[in-house]
Amino acid sequence: MNQNPQNDRLSNAPDQEGRSAQAMASTESVYKPIELADVVSGQFDDEEASAEVVVDLGKRVLAPQTDSPKLHKVLAQAGMGSRLEMEKLIVEGRISVNNEPAHVGQRVQYGDQIKVNGKAIHIRIDPPPARVIAYHKPAGEIVSHDDPQNRPSVFRKLPRLQNGKWQSVGRLDLNTEGLLLFTSSGELANQLMHPRFGLEREYAVRVLGALSKDEKQRLLDGVMLEDGAAQFGSIEDGGGEGSNCWYRVTISEGRNREVRRMMEAVGHAVSRLIRIRYGAMVLPHGLRRGAWLELDEADIRSLMRAAGTTERPRSTEAKPVSRTNRNDRRPRTGGQGRAGTALPRAKPPVKPNRVQGADLGATSSDAVKSGPSYIGAESFNRLKKTPGAPGRGGRGSRGGGSRSR
Repeated sequence: MNQNPQNDRLSNAPDQEGRSAQAMASTESVYKPIELADVVSGQFDDEEASAEVVVDLGKRVLAPQTDSPKLHKVLAQAGMGSRLEMEKLIVEGRISVNNEPAHVGQRVQYGDQIKVNGKAIHIRIDPPPARVIAYHKPAGEIVSHDDPQNRPSVFRKLPRLQNGKWQSVGRLDLNTEGLLLFTSSGELANQLMHPRFGLEREYAVRVLGALSKDEKQRLLDGVMLEDGAAQFGSIEDGGGEGSNCWYRVTISEGRNREVRRMMEAVGHAVSRLIRIRYGAMVLPHGLRRGAWLELDEADIRSLMRAAGTTERPRSTEAKPVSRTNRNDRRPRTGGQGRAGTALPRAKPPVKPNRVQGADLGATSSDAVKSGPSYIGAESFNRLKKTPGAPGRGGRGSRGGGSRSR
């Protein structure tokens, strides 16, 4: 009798190891993109009401950044004197920051105006690295800071930036939902939106009535809108019920209400529109409406490469450098402190226009899906493994519930 418990434990060990391995495997593969089939089947909406698949998004705070450099250290590195001498000048009230007397231990940041004995000192302090968040926009929110009608705005739910403000990467109209990117870098936002880089936007769109073969071809060849011609890169049937027909469409620009206007141009009204991908950044399962996810540096770098930028996000450690410091012998670099590491400018992908039934395996959309990883996967999986960690966004009070299909 006394040996039975031990035997049971030994016999159950392989099962426990197997369950542990399965749990680890499921943890590694938690990042799953929303597909058109998930929207059509209702799984996309059902997740909003299900408590079992909800990601614990924790506190609505950004990951902390490295502290800004101290004033006396910045001045010493600029060749103004030793750190002790700079501290003495601060104590004597001979140094000001932004026209206010400085104090010992004060930190300075990009954009601060420093004066010594009333004379401005021109010192370059690197701006903070670009930050990017992915937001699941619900229908009923506008992408604007100012609205005369005082409608709910996406910016009310975003975390507060210590410096600068969030720039939206494109817009989604009031009744459109899905993936919306924000960044603290206006330059990165412009590059991600620029048509020259051909970043695809993928949408799940529900229209009234099925598209005919001729209508699909018109949309692929291009239809004329008030602001010029527009065309889809691909169209894929998704099924539906009754007169509600779903399609997966891709497009490489983001004009105002472009997808809706294109469908209306061929005689079909859009009853629901969801953006499920922007470039290689997808809308993942578990990121509920009204919630946001901060991207890691590796994911931001992937975004910047896709945008063809020649700059990388700067290190989180600020390194102030004076243009007049003759002792600075560091080589001029292209990024991350290594000479000649500037990224090559990306070329726009070639996007064949194909209708469902053709060989869609060659499209860039499917190339993204067949790849080993998506942009955002590392950020998402890290937060799943670390409940309550920074970089998570909780749902707001206007986070939308389930919707009728």
